[in-house]
Amino acid sequence: MALRIAFAGFRHGHITEVYALARQREDLELAGACEDHAETRERLKADGKIEITHDSTDALFDGAAFDVLAVGDYYGRRGELLIRALEAGKHVMVDKPMCTRRAELDRVAELAAAGGLSVGCQLNMRSSGNFIALRDAVLGGAVGEVHTIDFQGQHPLSWGSRPGWYFEPGKHGGTINDLAIHAIDMIGWATGRQIVAAVAARAWNARLKEVGFFQDGAQMMLRLDNDGGVLGDVSYLTPDNFAYEVPCYWRFTLHGSDGIAETSSKADGVGIWAVGEDAPRHVPAAEPRPAGYLEDFLAEIRGEAPGEGALTTATVLDAARRTLAIQAAADERLTEVALG
Repeated sequence: MALRIAFAGFRHGHITEVYALARQREDLELAGACEDHAETRERLKADGKIEITHDSTDALFDGAAFDVLAVGDYYGRRGELLIRALEAGKHVMVDKPMCTRRAELDRVAELAAAGGLSVGCQLNMRSSGNFIALRDAVLGGAVGEVHTIDFQGQHPLSWGSRPGWYFEPGKHGGTINDLAIHAIDMIGWATGRQIVAAVAARAWNARLKEVGFFQDGAQMMLRLDNDGGVLGDVSYLTPDNFAYEVPCYWRFTLHGSDGIAETSSKADGVGIWAVGEDAPRHVPAAEPRPAGYLEDFLAEIRGEAPGEGALTTATVLDAARRTLAIQAAADERLTEVALG
């Protein structure tokens, strides 16, 4: 029997991928879609790709029968929508970030555990052929024990075309929380090591003087559970004209006791520079898992045992919790903040 999925909010475009997948899958049935923001709602209706069935969240909850709520509203509103759905006994799927407040995340975790409900998130790095190949190589011992990791997750700001709510007080919630959750989840999954402390973090207004509070600069120094170190940058400083095409887009460089491994979203497979080898080694990309985050979510709802490296409610909540703590370290100018 197909699960009935409803959608609340489309003010960030990533959630449209889940909507498109729901239309294609036999194990999902579209049960409704709402958008509270009038301008966005009218644009979606005119575009015709999303069928808006209800003009408000209240109308959706009152008038639609569903098992799963997928949430794509602005970041600062997501927590309340997830909580409302979980309180009503619904599973939830959300684009990243899940929410912007730690109290909201704690309530989401509490409700999911109490109700036996699943929480999914669009953390798609686990689906990438390059990152699967990196994980296989690292966990297979290709670089020995991982001691340092550098990652670049810089994005274009797209000022003028990015949704305006990004630059409205209280709606974005911080650039580290916005972007770094991808890296925090990927590092634990790909290396078997957990990030246990924010040694230092900084998020600041670097160049967008039109909106002085917006954090277009964001960097962090983190500690692994083996006392290794992580340096990361998720600033909004990539030139818009190159957007997501720069070779350092989501680039990860891992230094271990026996060598170096590196890949990125734009790389052709994985490079390995191993101790004692005469030449670099190239590892081809693995078979990708298109929409693996959704496959794992639905498998968990069906009660299936998670596969190796699956994205589960527990791992989703863990990545969100650690990332929110790093954002707080930046906002509150704290050092040596324990995570987890």
